[in-house]
Amino acid sequence: MLTVETIAKIRRAYHRDNKSIRQIAKEMNLARNTVRKIIRSDDTEMNYKRKSQPSPQLEPYKDQLIQALEEDLQKPPKRRRSAQLLFEMLQHEGFAGGYDSVRRFVKKWRGQDKGSKAFIPLAFAPGEAFQFDWSYEQIELGGHNVKIKVAHFRLCHSRAMFCVAYMRETLEMVLDAHVQAFQFFGGSCRKGIYDNLKTVVSKVLTGKQRVFNRRFQALASHYLFEPIACTPAAGWEKGQVERQVGIVRQRFFAKRSKFTDLEELNQWLRDECRLLAGKKHPELIDQTVAEVAAKERESLVHVSVAFDAYQESSARVSLTSLVNFDRNRYSVETSCVSKIITLRAYADRLSFFHNGTLVGLHCRQYGRDKTIYEPWHYLDILKQKPGALRNGAPFVDWELPQELQQARHKLSKYNDGDRQFVGILAMVPQNGLQAVTAACKEALTAKTISRDLVLNILSRATEPKNPTSYQPPDYLPQLSLFPEADCHRYDQLLNGGDHAS
Repeated sequence: MLTVETIAKIRRAYHRDNKSIRQIAKEMNLARNTVRKIIRSDDTEMNYKRKSQPSPQLEPYKDQLIQALEEDLQKPPKRRRSAQLLFEMLQHEGFAGGYDSVRRFVKKWRGQDKGSKAFIPLAFAPGEAFQFDWSYEQIELGGHNVKIKVAHFRLCHSRAMFCVAYMRETLEMVLDAHVQAFQFFGGSCRKGIYDNLKTVVSKVLTGKQRVFNRRFQALASHYLFEPIACTPAAGWEKGQVERQVGIVRQRFFAKRSKFTDLEELNQWLRDECRLLAGKKHPELIDQTVAEVAAKERESLVHVSVAFDAYQESSARVSLTSLVNFDRNRYSVETSCVSKIITLRAYADRLSFFHNGTLVGLHCRQYGRDKTIYEPWHYLDILKQKPGALRNGAPFVDWELPQELQQARHKLSKYNDGDRQFVGILAMVPQNGLQAVTAACKEALTAKTISRDLVLNILSRATEPKNPTSYQPPDYLPQLSLFPEADCHRYDQLLNGGDHAS
């Protein structure tokens, strides 16, 4: 193919210097047909389009690549691997070619040669905004296939990312995700960009006006950022986090990963986010995302105290001292039976309050129709009905210290054994479980056990010790000579002597 310079020489020789086609072809060592074609077409350059793109490096791996593409075709679109992941797969198999050859092949095979919508690129100053979104992923957790909800955060300037997984997509999960994200980034931004989430946006008004959830507004006020909701069906307004969702799904969850619990999964997600931050920044190509994020941290809004991320509601305590929440039942202290209490739901725990006093604290359960007991909540009733210790549901599989279990076994031989053991348990609120356990251990060492003996040991352990020395206060006169015992006056009284009136 002739260069632009050669074509220019031919055109000048013919049109300006009036040379013949034969003379030009002879001087420039070209075919006359070539010279004639350039002169007749009046083109200043020649373009050549290949009918087929050769790919010698990819040729031995095409069958393997096609097999991977056919496997992905059976999966939902969100689960299919990108050209980048397929390229990395071939690299592990020994492929030494470039990414472009794989991308062109994948694009042609999938028939993606279609027009795309145009968007306006967005620019953000350091610390100006972050974007938030949810995604749903399938993993194996604790040996069971479950669907988890992953909260995604993205700093718009540095492109730093953070992901955390939950079992629900409720308000308390949104609040907790923000607390963890701001701890991970080292601060918050001046604006937060969101979808019109039902857990966050209570009402969509005209334009950009929204009515946000009261508890979410408290979070935004605490971290000093302004929440901004996108226009409905305008995902490009938070395109960075939308793209992040696809990257995380393809890189982290393309294959169904296995984890023991959510804590292990979230630690793995943190490590992967830090690993991806080692890649080059898309705009500041001489720096990595981690380097830009370290500089952006100076522009973030810093808050010294973390937000108390809970959702509050009211509930009535049943006659069995249980509270229903999220399809499960949790026990509280029996003094609250039939009363209205305040429930604070966190992402990992539940707190129950009555008149400002904590009456129950449980780890949150995500199954259904479970009943979670705390046996100590029923101690007051157990004092009145010690027989319930044998078959009471809260006391089944009660994990007590070994010394207390041995004491219970020893006392079970007596008719009033249950009452005596309940009497021992009743000492725990005043003396502490550790002290009562130590008293039982001392009694068992003496090869005897009873409620009165344990109470006596606890009393001896807590009674004040006699002082070994006494120092009189400074305001009393100091005696240089201490008085000596003298029985003469006593003898005088015995003999009928005078005595004081």
